[in-house]
Amino acid sequence: MRQGPLAGRYAAVAAMVTLALIPYLALSAALDPLVPIISEQLHMSAQTMAISSGLGNAAYAVGTVLAVQFAQHLPQRRMLVGYAVLLVLGSVTVAAAPNAPAFVIGHVLQGLATSMLLIAAAPPLTIGFPRDKLRNTAVIMNMCVFGAVALGPFIGGVQAEAHAWRPLFWIVAAVALAALVLAVLTFDDAPPADRDAPRDLPAIVLATVGCTAAFVGAAQLTSHELSDLAVTAPMLGGLLLIVALIVYQYRAARPLLTIRTMLTSAIPVAGVGVALFAAAASVAATALTAAVFLQSFSPVQVGLLYLPELGGAIVMAVVFGFVISRRAMHYLPLVGMALLAAGILVFRLSLPANHSLALLGSALTGLALGATVAPALFVAGFSLQSNSLQRVFAIIELLRAVAAFMVAPIFAHLATRISDDLVAGTGVALWVGFGLAVGGAVFGVAVYALSGARPQTPDLDEFLDGDSPAWHSPPLLARLRGLPTTPGPRPVSSSAATRVLTDVGDRPILFAYDGTDLAAAAISRAVEHLPPHRDAVVVCVWQPVDVGFRPVDADRVDADRAGDVRSAAERTAAQGASLAQAAGWRACSVAVEATPTWKGIVSAAAHHGASLIVLGPHRRSGLVGHLQGSVTAAVIAHAEVPVLVVPAGARGHEPMAERAELSALGSV
Repeated sequence: MRQGPLAGRYAAVAAMVTLALIPYLALSAALDPLVPIISEQLHMSAQTMAISSGLGNAAYAVGTVLAVQFAQHLPQRRMLVGYAVLLVLGSVTVAAAPNAPAFVIGHVLQGLATSMLLIAAAPPLTIGFPRDKLRNTAVIMNMCVFGAVALGPFIGGVQAEAHAWRPLFWIVAAVALAALVLAVLTFDDAPPADRDAPRDLPAIVLATVGCTAAFVGAAQLTSHELSDLAVTAPMLGGLLLIVALIVYQYRAARPLLTIRTMLTSAIPVAGVGVALFAAAASVAATALTAAVFLQSFSPVQVGLLYLPELGGAIVMAVVFGFVISRRAMHYLPLVGMALLAAGILVFRLSLPANHSLALLGSALTGLALGATVAPALFVAGFSLQSNSLQRVFAIIELLRAVAAFMVAPIFAHLATRISDDLVAGTGVALWVGFGLAVGGAVFGVAVYALSGARPQTPDLDEFLDGDSPAWHSPPLLARLRGLPTTPGPRPVSSSAATRVLTDVGDRPILFAYDGTDLAAAAISRAVEHLPPHRDAVVVCVWQPVDVGFRPVDADRVDADRAGDVRSAAERTAAQGASLAQAAGWRACSVAVEATPTWKGIVSAAAHHGASLIVLGPHRRSGLVGHLQGSVTAAVIAHAEVPVLVVPAGARGHEPMAERAELSALGSV
């Protein structure tokens, strides 16, 4: 397996993710005071600058869908390096842009690469390391997204004060280059998630055309009225295409995005809804008030007014890291929405130029942003299995981009049209933002109440194992629909499970063996639950490059040579057969090439007519296992025979044995 010298080092991977996400997200918040300078030097109109921002934001939204699609069919870590290269190219193109077209192209590449890096790198950082790193990851993710955004106005103001823009963009290019270097140093080759997954071209087309049309239509508000066809046709048409994308993915037999699962479960719907309300409302608290403050303060002074947002984001990121393993995590987005409403109200009172109230409103908004979107994202993600996290991130970032980036020009337009006085118009728009913040809080509480959802302490071990969500999320509106709101009882008793395990007929039993101690323990402990002296087949599933198992003699294996990997898999399977024979089974061995691993296990069971599959689950510590999902869960979902899951533990431990017996009915 190809690896960089820093592969598997948490600090290096976290630094790579941080440096990859900061450039575009910081620029998105720093650009406003630089628009007149860039427009003058590159001979761009205000409308062209607005379209450039709209296209960059559209590319950010589309990149979330593309990254999920590419992950299914292309080597994932190699693609991550490719995205980092794309970010560097886009950043250099913008910084060196001699004219408007080069600037626009570079900005679009920046947006596209940033979201693809987010989807490719953030989920592995979350679930690819032990539980004790999850708190740090929560802080990092919060700071990457909202710390960068909070710092943007100050950076843009400092740069505008110097009446220049290229130095900032060259610094951004240097940061992107550092992210690329770390992506190479932390490289840990990973195969495609599922080569058999459909190539969902309709989803990509709907996302691309819909987002581009919607954002370009909103950008036209710089020089058009809201009622003009040049605005309403692309904006409303684009939104309809995005809705069509959601409906199409909901109804698809094998969807690219987990829309159906998220929209039918209470806690994900509440989390996504809160994130969207917060993204839309926060625009009123920052972009609109900045335009008013610029009438009284210099760009750098306005940047200083918003600097407390960064402090608030840092404080709340630490709080998020503290509560991510606690029941209180459910309450954090609600607290954030209350803080956001308070921040918008204080900003309203600070107009047109109350310095003290502006600083207070900025601090409250920073606390609010740190407590809403990222925590709501994890609340939704914890409600599903960890192998869905990449798709969860993609859906939320797609919708958040629409809610935040498209609402900004609409709010700015309304602020100038409601009244001839910018202060009065902005005040009305702020009240709309205040209503969105309150509405988001009410929405989240209502979904929980009407669905019977309740705050729960997340079971992070089960989540990181990939075998189950971190908590139970009842069906959406379960109370109104008369559905159960708590997990149902197991469908069978322990004694019934035992009958399944003993009544397996004369067909052989299949053991999945990957060379690990836990797989070996599953073979030796299975005799506690199964009749002795049975025929058994021990299968080792392998793939070139990725390998997919722990070779008995790793020093003799060249991962790039399929023949070497096959031979190592055969020797590993033979070792497993020896363990089975020592435990009292009449065992033979077989090596199967398959991707993902679960397919090899299920196909081997069908080929050999196995009556039972025996697995030993264990947490995957690398990117490969987590990006592919839980082998155990996938085998249970697809096998046509019972599956016995033998967890690690001491012999004779009754609760452990009972758990193994009940797991056997997972596919019956």
